[in-house]
Amino acid sequence: MTITILDCYTDEPAGLGVPPYLGTYPRYIAGYLNEDAYYLTIDDIRLWRKHNGISKNTRPSQKTDITIYNLTANYENVKKVLENTDTLIVVLGVHVPGKYLSAVPGTLHEVIPMIRELRCRKILTGPAVFGTQLFGGRFFEKADLGVFDKVDFSMFNFKYDDVKEYAIRGAQIAKQIPDYRMIEIETGHGCDIGKCSFCTEPIKNRVEFREKENVLKEIIEFYSLGCRYFRLGKQTCFYTFPYAVDLLKEIRNDCPEIKVLHIDNVNPVKVVLDKKNDFEITKAIVKYCTSGNIAAFGVESFDIEVVKANTLNTPPQIAYEATKILNKYGAERGEDGMPRFLPGINIIFGLRGESKKTHEENMKWLKRIYDEGLMLRRINIRQVAIFEGTSLFNEGKDKFLRKNKKLYWKWRNEIRQKIDWPMLQRVIPKGTILKECYAEIYDGNTTFCRQFGTYPIIVGVKGRLELKKFYDLEVISHMLRSVTGKVVVEREVEV
Repeated sequence: MTITILDCYTDEPAGLGVPPYLGTYPRYIAGYLNEDAYYLTIDDIRLWRKHNGISKNTRPSQKTDITIYNLTANYENVKKVLENTDTLIVVLGVHVPGKYLSAVPGTLHEVIPMIRELRCRKILTGPAVFGTQLFGGRFFEKADLGVFDKVDFSMFNFKYDDVKEYAIRGAQIAKQIPDYRMIEIETGHGCDIGKCSFCTEPIKNRVEFREKENVLKEIIEFYSLGCRYFRLGKQTCFYTFPYAVDLLKEIRNDCPEIKVLHIDNVNPVKVVLDKKNDFEITKAIVKYCTSGNIAAFGVESFDIEVVKANTLNTPPQIAYEATKILNKYGAERGEDGMPRFLPGINIIFGLRGESKKTHEENMKWLKRIYDEGLMLRRINIRQVAIFEGTSLFNEGKDKFLRKNKKLYWKWRNEIRQKIDWPMLQRVIPKGTILKECYAEIYDGNTTFCRQFGTYPIIVGVKGRLELKKFYDLEVISHMLRSVTGKVVVEREVEV
């Protein structure tokens, strides 16, 4: 029996699987199948359906087509692969909509017509089982799922005793991907607080952590396949992982040539509580991870009334204290030109209890952070996406989203102009050399590059550099959320 995994990419509160990231879901499924499976991306299917499988060079006047950018080694044979497929497993679902430089996740409305006529068994799995939405400020996408023979999250909701085997075997799909990937590594799932009104993570998973040895074995397996970029990102809070310090130390000992080792989500409360252990976890992250690292703080709102109304994880004062701690230990500039370890803050519009005072509170605390000389690597701002099963869906839905929608652009722009722009100049001053920036896409006569990592800064370079190569770039000016640069060194990176 021939099985094909179609990766339409996933983005959730606790994990990212949009290129250049490779998510956990297709890998676990491949390992579970325990047989050779074809791996295709939504880009492969788009190229086949829209361009007859022919990949053309981008003309100088064109922008890179990111809908067909992330092709697998199978892209020229998609038609043949699908004709021979007995079971097609579709991995899909975005719960945390974002902007992606070089990829476009698939939607149900896009995918269903593309696979409807295929003569094979079709299974939908992934976050889309609970809903999916590519844009903030909306309810989840409605679609007729009748094309699928099975809609099932359970095949993906594996017990960790099983995952230890699946994760190793599933790493082999990396052989079907010709480009570099940032490997998203799971340490645990579920949330030990699990009350935020908008979050889908408690719906999908109870709290459970993987054994340190199993996480390490998976990383070593990918490392043996030539992978060098890793993020311990598939968890709600890295500081909650029971063996965080030992894991980082052993990764560096066993995989000494890793180029990037980063983390993702962090609960600011846990950063502050780590004080009891003399900030052991923070110090270990700074020591063993590579620079450019970011702790994504799910603050969501600095308005204490919104915090209470949505049972959010972090009061404003705690978020501020955690920011100070990470700046104290992580502000030093590291080997790639970036500070070693800084916080990033997430802000969400449209939560219960939101008012004009909410924006005032957000600005007050962000301005305090800036005025005290502290650094935030980035501020993510989005409108909430509302999913069935969350308390926000059950109580209030989009009441406040609709009420304040006309103000969101103004609020967002004020944060961008008054905080983001001067903060970026502090974090990445003019003249900084950013090493090993990967040239990803063209937009006319500009090449957009970025380092591999967690939320890396985009660098615009005048001229059309050869794509999918690495360059050292000097920062020459600043935009609101990106920088411009010039080439200092063209690197030959062997992986």
